[in-house]
Amino acid sequence: MKQLYMKQKVFSLSGKFTVKNQQEQDVYLVEGSFMQIPKTFSIMNARGEEIALITKKVFSFLPKFFVEVNGREVLTIKKEFSFLKARYTIDSAGIEVRGNWWDMNFQVLQHGSVIGEVNKEWFTWGDSYKIQILNEQMEAIMIAIVVAIDCVKADHAAAGSSQ
Repeated sequence: MKQLYMKQKVFSLSGKFTVKNQQEQDVYLVEGSFMQIPKTFSIMNARGEEIALITKKVFSFLPKFFVEVNGREVLTIKKEFSFLKARYTIDSAGIEVRGNWWDMNFQVLQHGSVIGEVNKEWFTWGDSYKIQILNEQMEAIMIAIVVAIDCVKADHAAAGSSQ
């Protein structure tokens, strides 16, 4: 099992932050596009190679985010039409998120087997998440899922504050 930690920089306009290992070494760099359409987040490994890309669909009635890992689309996060509470779904082949993903406490399963777990760290400045990876082959997908869900939440919060 591998543990990684993602901490967003609270006042970063570009949406730039790192994912660290247990020894507090940078393992991944996440960089968001600033004032660019479509909004994207690029996830790069320590060598600077892009391993995942998250893109917000432009001109969509309801928000939709596409997640690509190693150049291949692995999942889509989309907002469902709802009058009372914001509801989002994740579409993918064999990947399922169980738990409270809105509060960042959930498990990620592939074909019914747990491949990782995400927990929000409390009492920290900015959003911090502990990511436990049980299947290391799925590490890039786990990081992409956490970043994508966090992006959906930030997009939702921005939309709510503009109303």
